[in-house]
Amino acid sequence: MAYNHIQQLSHINMISEVEVGKHLYWHIGNFYVHGQVFIVSWIVIGILLTLSILGTQDLKRAPKGLQNFMEFVLEFVQDIAKSQIGEKEYREWVPYVATLFLFIFGSNWAGALIPWKIIHLPEGELSAPTNDINTTVALALLTSFAYFYAGISKKGLGYFARYINPTPILLPINILEDFTKPLSLSFRLFGNILADELVVSVLTLLVPLFVPLPVMVLGLFASAIQAIIFSTLSASYIGEALEDHH
Repeated sequence: MAYNHIQQLSHINMISEVEVGKHLYWHIGNFYVHGQVFIVSWIVIGILLTLSILGTQDLKRAPKGLQNFMEFVLEFVQDIAKSQIGEKEYREWVPYVATLFLFIFGSNWAGALIPWKIIHLPEGELSAPTNDINTTVALALLTSFAYFYAGISKKGLGYFARYINPTPILLPINILEDFTKPLSLSFRLFGNILADELVVSVLTLLVPLFVPLPVMVLGLFASAIQAIIFSTLSASYIGEALEDHH
């Protein structure tokens, strides 16, 4: 009994070593920013830019290798934008939807695949930028600005007529919807990525060898799905703003 009690206490102590909420703060002007988020974000952006340059350096009519992969990714993102925004207006929004998808996908997989814990920081630890609520809120607000811009650029101030369509009674609900969209986008992505990293961290501490592997594979799959969901919903909101209401 005493031995079992000691084991339980040791497991609790190991779980308590999984830290959430500690950050490496950088002081820039009058602001404090999360340094570890910027570091990993720059690494992800650097990898994406490098792959983009290498994949488009020597373009051929019959693509192969990295060019073939890049064209597959582009066609995949184009399909997302076309299905949500529409045949006529999707092309100008492909760069935005693709940027969202690739950054979120790269950030999620960077957090899941790269052993950041071996790099020690004065405070906090390196991890996926998307497990920081500030990152996901910023991405969600970008989408909010994007669909407002899409609607106003096409319809002018007439865009705001949608708030009283089909009846003025729906005005409060339609206004509330503009607040719930970025909230749901940001918290869905943040919650899923943070939960996945916590589960893997706890399992790695308790059973270090083989048990975490299936969970890590499942986490990679879930990370890809989250990138698709975020970019698809963003494209859907833009398509909704561009839609003609009669």
